[in-house]
Amino acid sequence: MSVGHCHPTVNAAVLEQHAKLQHTTCIYTTEHQGLYAKELAAKLPGDLSVVYFVNSGSEANDLAHMMARLYTGNHEVVALRNCYHGASAAMMNTTALHTWRYPVGGTGGVLHAMNPDPYRGVFGNDGPKYAAEVQDMIQNGTCGKVAGFIAEPIQGVGGSVPLAEGYLPEVYRVIREAGGLCISDEVQTGFGRTGSNFWGFQNHGVMPDIVTMAKGIGNGFPLAAVVTTPEIANVMNQRLHFNTYGGNPVCSAAGRAVLRVIEEEGTQANSAEVGGHLLDRMRELQDKHDLIGDVRGRGLMLGMEMVKDRATKAPATAETLQAMETMRECGLLIGKGGLHGNVYRMKPPMCLTREDADFCADVMDYAFQRL
Repeated sequence: MSVGHCHPTVNAAVLEQHAKLQHTTCIYTTEHQGLYAKELAAKLPGDLSVVYFVNSGSEANDLAHMMARLYTGNHEVVALRNCYHGASAAMMNTTALHTWRYPVGGTGGVLHAMNPDPYRGVFGNDGPKYAAEVQDMIQNGTCGKVAGFIAEPIQGVGGSVPLAEGYLPEVYRVIREAGGLCISDEVQTGFGRTGSNFWGFQNHGVMPDIVTMAKGIGNGFPLAAVVTTPEIANVMNQRLHFNTYGGNPVCSAAGRAVLRVIEEEGTQANSAEVGGHLLDRMRELQDKHDLIGDVRGRGLMLGMEMVKDRATKAPATAETLQAMETMRECGLLIGKGGLHGNVYRMKPPMCLTREDADFCADVMDYAFQRL
């Protein structure tokens, strides 16, 4: 939730649109759909100016993959191990966490590169070394050409894992030299959540060719989008392409209202300020409790990884779940993720206050003391 539950501005926009028109297919461009596309494109840098609305992050990443393959004429897409990009048949093939993949055939054509994880990765925080592995993989595992590369600026489901420093600029260079496009999955990192920038990719100093977004874009309404350049978008004119509910009038009204609240209430700045405070409190807990192996993240996209032993980094899965239940009993609902379910993932509404953050840290402290 970007702006909190039942925000009055979002509620009013939704109810007003409900009274006018609830649905028409994207054959017709409605007022809110057209204006929202214009307002959303204005938040993106460079030539990222063509917006296509869909309903979910899985659909958005599906479409991004298809665009990349059509535009380049190549098939292989490079993704990262530990990534999550959706649960459709195609995106399950891209997702690289066995806990989210059913044993069914996908679309193929996806290569999974070494994860540039500063905490657990073999090269630590050395991004260019991980990028060199991608180049080696392309040379040895493909015809030398790829359709694209997709990554989350901070891995979400994988456990709030930031990418190693210097990784994205170098891997974008490698991918483009191999003829591919670069896709930034901003489903969880976009709309100011990281605090320092509106989009997660901006924290890495890169310019993607395609950006996908969902979840916080609609504050809970089924809304997602793909944004790209006019040149890349033009490949979709080869055939008819249709999405019955993409850009639904009510969802578009909600999306416009969310964007307006984000701008008017300064939620990006709040994410930076309150998120920084919560990160400091989490680091204090790390100094106090040996079970906390790593604290990481940016803005209000934070993670705390629990380990049995800081030297071996053995996942403290059972302890994570036990403390999570204590937190729930105390009134704190918190998510967990990572391959072993040992990372607390904190992505609260961006209207979180310092008092909320202190309550969160205090409850976590109590739960760890109870273990």
